[in-house]
Amino acid sequence: MITTGESQYMARRSLQASDLGIRKAQKAFKTKAWTQEYLANEVGIETRQPIWKFFSGKPIERHIFMEICFRLDLDWQEIADLPSEVPTKAQAQDNSRDIDHLVQMVRSRRSNKVQAQCGTIRLLDIAQLIELKDIYVNINIQEANPRQNWVEVSNLQNFSPEEFVSVDLSQIFQARVPALKAVAAYSKLMILGKPGCGKTTLLQHIAMQCNQGELLPDRVPIFIRLKNFAEDATEASDFSLLNYIRQEFCKNNISAYQFETLLHHGKALILLDGLDEVQEEERGEVLKQIRKLSEEYYNNHLIVTCRIATQQYRFEGFTDIEIADFDSCQIEAFAQKWFVIVGKNSREQGLAKAAQFMQKLQLAENWLIRELAKTPILLNLVCCVFYAKSDFPSKRADLYKQGLEILLVRWDEARGIKRDEIYRQLSLPQKIKLLSQIATITFEQGHYFFAQSQIQQYIADYLSTLPNAQTDPEVLQLNSEAVLKSIEAQHGLLVERARGVYSFSHLTFQEYLTARNFVANSDSQSLEKNLDQLVSHMTEPRWREVFLLVAGMVENVDALMQSMHQYSDGLLADDQKLQQFLIWLHLKSLSVQAPYKSAAIRAFYLTLVLPRELSLARDLSLALAIDPRLAGNLAPDLALDLALNRALSLSLGLPCDPSWERVLALSFALPLELAFGYGTGLHSEAKLLPLGESLQHLKEQLPASEQGRDRLQEWWRANGQTWTEKLKFLILRYRNINHQWQFSNQQQEVLKQYYAAKQLLLDCLNSGCEVSSNLREWIEETLLLPIVEIGSFS
Repeated sequence: MITTGESQYMARRSLQASDLGIRKAQKAFKTKAWTQEYLANEVGIETRQPIWKFFSGKPIERHIFMEICFRLDLDWQEIADLPSEVPTKAQAQDNSRDIDHLVQMVRSRRSNKVQAQCGTIRLLDIAQLIELKDIYVNINIQEANPRQNWVEVSNLQNFSPEEFVSVDLSQIFQARVPALKAVAAYSKLMILGKPGCGKTTLLQHIAMQCNQGELLPDRVPIFIRLKNFAEDATEASDFSLLNYIRQEFCKNNISAYQFETLLHHGKALILLDGLDEVQEEERGEVLKQIRKLSEEYYNNHLIVTCRIATQQYRFEGFTDIEIADFDSCQIEAFAQKWFVIVGKNSREQGLAKAAQFMQKLQLAENWLIRELAKTPILLNLVCCVFYAKSDFPSKRADLYKQGLEILLVRWDEARGIKRDEIYRQLSLPQKIKLLSQIATITFEQGHYFFAQSQIQQYIADYLSTLPNAQTDPEVLQLNSEAVLKSIEAQHGLLVERARGVYSFSHLTFQEYLTARNFVANSDSQSLEKNLDQLVSHMTEPRWREVFLLVAGMVENVDALMQSMHQYSDGLLADDQKLQQFLIWLHLKSLSVQAPYKSAAIRAFYLTLVLPRELSLARDLSLALAIDPRLAGNLAPDLALDLALNRALSLSLGLPCDPSWERVLALSFALPLELAFGYGTGLHSEAKLLPLGESLQHLKEQLPASEQGRDRLQEWWRANGQTWTEKLKFLILRYRNINHQWQFSNQQQEVLKQYYAAKQLLLDCLNSGCEVSSNLREWIEETLLLPIVEIGSFS
């Protein structure tokens, strides 16, 4: 609110102190114990004459008057001799029109400057500058801070990997709203965010929207990179943010008087970017300057950006908001713009490429890449990788390595930022080793969330192993906390999800660092021990991605593949009944004629004959992984057995009170055309008819629909079980399937583990890793064979 006196003095270029103001100023000056020369230097003037005039009650330049008061920690309005007359209504209206005219004039003169500062951005690894409007995607923010909420770590320890990715603690406590809505609602904002989440881009967008009159059109946008301010202020020995902005305005032919008039009328939108980027030795002064600016010119809009972990720098009256991860719509919007502008395609071609990108990204096997794409800086990397080959790499380790390097080093390097290394004694390899150890320990425990005290202990344990390490427990505790906060602030790889609850920012990095830890040792004996330990996790589904990553990272992948094959065979080696099952599987695969790999045929029949209540039943994923040709029209032998199995399933599924629809479905399911032409099977006897005729006779025994529903129910209760047993007999006799294996619950569980292990082995083989051709051939030939047969392939 502008005071009466202030409104009238705005027409004056100078101010003078009142008698009372002089006495207050002299008292403050005496408390400081400064000389007039020293105060002049603080104010940034070459002579002490204005200081003498100030204390003599003589008029001096208004901005110098205000700066003197600022340096003496005084309220300039309490010191100045301001007029007290009440202006007329007409004078007030004229003053308002003058201010509006001034805003428009200043906006016009500074428009090109704001455009140059904020109109373009540079994406990492992209040579050309990109127009902000061509790539910007509307950003959402979260109004509350989840780190202020209490969540027990024990309540977060039973998540599967997929659930970890989908759980968002922020969603429990916060609502996502458009960022510009928050800008319009709050005049003082601290925008927090992880590295590469789009803080600077958002601030540039706000500046451009204001510059174009789309947002807060009665304000003048002022965009300042705090890193640049701190460096320039140190070099010029003038740590005044007000002077820094004033000088910027002067370059656009805007006088100090006009500049200060805007500030006093609350017509500035001051955007201060990158508080976390200021060097530690300069940060205290920068904070002081922001507080002074906010308190003295409180009726202006002021927005500061900062990384999350450095949010301890709080300002009175500011609302903290946090940039939210991209959702699927934002990812798609960014991809559409990226493939048009960065990919240099026509709009039609770019949108087609983006659609292809999104289609691939939504595939189940790409869910971890999809998780990376929630962060804009990593989404840019994912688009770059996809652009080269219109697909994502089969060896994901290289992609994740690039993402890790971006957050650890390249993002700050690209912007010329040198962080305050609280853990500066650690080299980059040591930081990666520390993160790898944390990832491995927590991943082996099955923990995706961990308490701050727990992770600090892991850090302290690592720090104690370094040369010249501190041994005092209290010092180690303090150092470990500082390292944790540095990792969060500088790299965003570890993030505080709730108060005292941490996790890796992306599950991808926890898995990649875990995989890296297994292969980091150059010592062959240690590597062999690590890989043996890894292989022991083959039956645990959550380790799948780690296996795939290790397969792409280890130099001698043959040893790993052979160890995985032998370990999975060993799961069934000591169970005689399961070995008999594999023997039958082998013999059955030899008895059919089909153009597929033998292992694929074995995989087909393995899931075909398993008990229907077992989750593996009719799962063809392993067979297709061995030989994709099974996805086409099946060979007659396999098609016949699949059809017979389906008919038996329909028969077993009929209730005691069947309907005509189900009986008709069963009748049509009998594969008569496929069956005709087959002989009497493996155990032919003269009295047996060919399979087709036998199935024809069986079909003829089903009741006709014109007999009525009551007749159907009566017939099925009397003959249904017998009819089903005849079908079972035919399938067993002619096709040698439908054996009653009667596996125990434990055997069924072991079979599932065996199947999953073989599936993982095939996934690793097909992941692009460099396996020798001889070993690949041997694994494919011996897959799903009983132990007694594997030796013959050596």
